[in-house]
Amino acid sequence: MLHPPHQSLQVTAIPSQRAPARDQAGPWHSEAVCRRDEAGLFFAPSKEPTAARLAREEAAKRVCARCPVMVECREHALLQPEPYGVWGGLTAAERRVVLARRRRRELELSNLAGTAQTDSRIAAAG
Repeated sequence: MLHPPHQSLQVTAIPSQRAPARDQAGPWHSEAVCRRDEAGLFFAPSKEPTAARLAREEAAKRVCARCPVMVECREHALLQPEPYGVWGGLTAAERRVVLARRRRRELELSNLAGTAQTDSRIAAAG
């Protein structure tokens, strides 16, 4: 959803999906299904009870699931990073988990690359 109010959300992780090829011109958000839905579904009112929050987030995720630009929306929210709301089928807490996993994976890959360089230098030195 675009232009979030300043409140936060929580919970689980949903696997990423591959972005479909897009031939359409214009910004991705012009095709977002959430543009036709109430923004309140995607952003928490203050002091929302947990059960109400979870139900609202699940309803927002169902809207996201049928959106043709869900992957673009998710990537936007991860790259910004958007601190509030349901974006691309993920809550703010779920996006934090995805970002932490990405950082950890990038660190692992850079460590592997560094180890490979060290091994090749040792082998070259004989």
